[in-house]
Amino acid sequence: MNTSETLVPREREIRRVTLVGSVGNLMLTLFKFFAGIMGHSAAMVADAVHSLSDLATDVVVILFVRLAGRPSDRDHAFGHGKYETLATAVIGLLLLAVGCMIFWNGATAVYAVCRGEQLPVPGRVALIAALVSVATKELLYQYTARRGRKLHSQTMVANAWHHRSDALSSVGTALGIGGAVVLGPRWAVLDPLAAIVVSALIVHVAYKLLLPCVGELLEQSLPEAEEQYIRQVILSHPGVSDPHNLRTRRIGDYRAIEVHFRMDGNTTIHEAHAATRAIEDALREKFGRQTIINTHVEPVK
Repeated sequence: MNTSETLVPREREIRRVTLVGSVGNLMLTLFKFFAGIMGHSAAMVADAVHSLSDLATDVVVILFVRLAGRPSDRDHAFGHGKYETLATAVIGLLLLAVGCMIFWNGATAVYAVCRGEQLPVPGRVALIAALVSVATKELLYQYTARRGRKLHSQTMVANAWHHRSDALSSVGTALGIGGAVVLGPRWAVLDPLAAIVVSALIVHVAYKLLLPCVGELLEQSLPEAEEQYIRQVILSHPGVSDPHNLRTRRIGDYRAIEVHFRMDGNTTIHEAHAATRAIEDALREKFGRQTIINTHVEPVK
């Protein structure tokens, strides 16, 4: 099967899902800026900036997935899959930056209240915008995450979490604005306090996204459970023994496997070739047709 033929529909679907999110982010960003300005809510303006970062992330996904979908060439014999890993890392870094920004703004506002300053009470339009944002972004998260898992795209799943981080940010904003509106000016500090809690959640999500990306970019091996499965597949084939020199890694959304194993010294080239084909087919059935597999047959000592 031609790899480029299998990648084109996947790339097209990723771009389509991302464009749906982009339209939602654009509309939310404009609505939030309007509500923040008209409702005199600094928290809502900050939330609008967060949605704007989502829009920027969508652009990153579209550009990098297009690069990752290119077939192998002379300069990239293993394909361009790590462009997708790089895109996931960029999204994680954006999330980390946004989380730190929200924390800083919230902490600064709380410190101002501690010094006796009075925070402005936001208008109801800002509360409505926050509630609309929570509902919209959670729907976008569910849609993007479901499609990302089906397409085995780390970048789409990462982008889905960026949608959810915006929803969590809007939850904090809604609680803060709602508390200030219902309880009065003395409780306006609820807004920045909620923002601090939400920022911690966002930083945690960023950490969970960045950790596997760093491992992959540093050529980390596949999980032990996957390597054990590879050994079991090899040993399940008649006449094959002693899988060794196993080396594995991820390249974007697919895997690369190198392994040596032993067969009887009297085995013909035809039989050895048939054994390696059967093993490779079984591994690709598990890990995907794009899996890169290198096998080396040695005689039993």
